[in-house]
Amino acid sequence: MILANLSVPLLGLVDTAILGHLSDSRYLSAVAISTSLLAFLYWGFGFLRMGTTGASAQLLNKPKDANALLLKAAALSLVIALLIWIAGLALSNLGLQLMNTPDSLLDLARSYLHIRLFSAPAVLCTYVIVGWLIGRQQTRWPLIIAVTTNGVNIGLDWLFIIGLDMSSDGAALASAIAEYCGLLIGLWAVRRAIIANLHQGLHYSWQYGPALKQLLNSNIHLFIRTAALLFSFAFFTAQGATFGEATLAANAILLQLMLVSAYGMDGFAHAAEALIGDAFAQDKRGELTRICLCCARYCFATAVVASALLWLGEGRILDLMTDIDAVRLMASAHYGWLILLPLLCAPSYLLDGIFIGALKTQAMQWSMLASVMLIYLPVWLLSKELGNHGLWLSFCAFNLARSLSLSLVFKSSILKPLS
Repeated sequence: MILANLSVPLLGLVDTAILGHLSDSRYLSAVAISTSLLAFLYWGFGFLRMGTTGASAQLLNKPKDANALLLKAAALSLVIALLIWIAGLALSNLGLQLMNTPDSLLDLARSYLHIRLFSAPAVLCTYVIVGWLIGRQQTRWPLIIAVTTNGVNIGLDWLFIIGLDMSSDGAALASAIAEYCGLLIGLWAVRRAIIANLHQGLHYSWQYGPALKQLLNSNIHLFIRTAALLFSFAFFTAQGATFGEATLAANAILLQLMLVSAYGMDGFAHAAEALIGDAFAQDKRGELTRICLCCARYCFATAVVASALLWLGEGRILDLMTDIDAVRLMASAHYGWLILLPLLCAPSYLLDGIFIGALKTQAMQWSMLASVMLIYLPVWLLSKELGNHGLWLSFCAFNLARSLSLSLVFKSSILKPLS
């Protein structure tokens, strides 16, 4: 799962690095704004992955119910994808205005956004497939899906951006094609479950597993939690845009680098989702405690390594990401915040996985809302005079609040029900 997760942010990291070496920073800035909006549209429905993982893990010993879960979650993902495509095209201009998009970037950002919207079915259906596979403890396939998606994306980035000089449109097209390639691999990975559902009839299969209404009810908390998280990222990008194109581009680079460490540490969170879901369903308190402690040790060690690598490799990393002097200087000036983030975020990443595996998603919702409303926004208001440093301070405080708030409710939400 660590290997699979580390390949996920490469899709954005490669786009960022290649665009960061073009002569004009507008392309990188436009992509930063558009990807923030796409995060709302796609990651906002990340419950399709997270909720499917938790439910699948708790049905580990019930194959017919698990197969039916895949069918229902995939159908739900396709309906949502259609709505995203329609709403995204209709509301793209409004979204770009809300992101404080400069006039010089509007056309580029809109074009990138419209191209990427065509991949909505592939993105959301792959969420479901990956979540289902993790819950079934079949983690090789998520790695293959991620590596395939990102390998195709990297190759097409070079072809479209460098070879055909398509700039930000090329990056969008490369990502969209890569996402459909990932879906094809995912469908092959779950072919046995699909065939089983077809053999006994889709209508008959629909009667197994959790009801669709129950699936929706259990995921509403994850939706609200994810929407609040995405608001924090979009707000960060929008406020960074008010400081100029160089600052916007620098923040985009630093956020992409943060995602690399985040996805790496999320490997332990995904392992916790699958293992804890099974232990929680069988009421095995001792095993659950051992899983939590083991994942915590390794997650903390990974956070220390991530911060150390970011600190030691600052010069080479920034050289790799951009050769635009203004952007590089701005990124270097705020690089210290990036080094700090893995240590602040690690507990929240792991605890998210634990709560998802136990399907205790309401606590995650309230933790996220409290961290945004009571910490992130107030700290930002109080530190506005610090400019972009104040923005990074509020973002770090927000992530620390996530870790602390989830830690406070861990025992009562996870361990107490088993006592």
